[in-house]
Amino acid sequence: MESARIVARRIWREGSLTVGGRSIPEETAVALTFNGGTYAVMMTTPQDLEDFAVGFSLNEGIISAASDINSLDIMPLDDGVELRMWLTKTKADGLQRRRRHIAGPTGCGLCGIESIAEALRPTAVIGCGRQFSPEQIMMAMQGLSSRQKLNIETRAVHAAAFWSATSGIVALREDVGRHNALDKLSGALARASIVADEGIILLTSRVSVEMVQKSASIGAPVIVSVSAPTALAVRMADAAGITLAAIARADGFEVFTHPHRISNAVAAASDTIVASACLGRAFSDAI
Repeated sequence: MESARIVARRIWREGSLTVGGRSIPEETAVALTFNGGTYAVMMTTPQDLEDFAVGFSLNEGIISAASDINSLDIMPLDDGVELRMWLTKTKADGLQRRRRHIAGPTGCGLCGIESIAEALRPTAVIGCGRQFSPEQIMMAMQGLSSRQKLNIETRAVHAAAFWSATSGIVALREDVGRHNALDKLSGALARASIVADEGIILLTSRVSVEMVQKSASIGAPVIVSVSAPTALAVRMADAAGITLAAIARADGFEVFTHPHRISNAVAAASDTIVASACLGRAFSDAI
């Protein structure tokens, strides 16, 4: 399956018309099935689908670890792809009790949620983690663009990456859907048994609440994005104990929650703020 294809186009620029081809990303219907039943149909870029299957399953709470999937097969269909998974008995029984069958648009991060309370579900509270310098964060973000191979080709996809102080960018995944890219990254980390509590999630998209929920599920203490967060995402990150930095540009970035993990910001944060950041706050108070 190709992740991009060349299409014919007519180009009108600077008062003149030319013709040529352009590479654009593929978008494919991907059905995720568990033990014979369809759970979700997502529109996604048809690459790194094993990572997508594992990461989606983790972030949806269907499994707790990649080992909860006994088998995973990629089944090409005439009009899409099926990711066919068979779960361990314990996880299969738990899934049977859930009543969700969803069909979502491109990267719909909250597809199939049955109630407002479920959409605003509390995240895992992240521990203190390590500190990072502003220079490290800038270096991490600067390393993104050159590694986004599909976006260099098409200029039309999102990326999610994981960076550590010891190894730099450990993994990067791309997709037409920003939620899908983060799910793929989650699966890649889980399949490689990489623990995320000492690194940073890097995003090329805006930060909405479900992106924070997925990052908390991964266990990352810091999120850095090129775009701005929503107000609810800021409240969710604060409740989860996640340091949320956004609007990352060549000249710097803005920190919205838990600045204690950014070394130069420690002096600006009171001891009370640092202590509460490490302990976390009740979700109901923050939301």
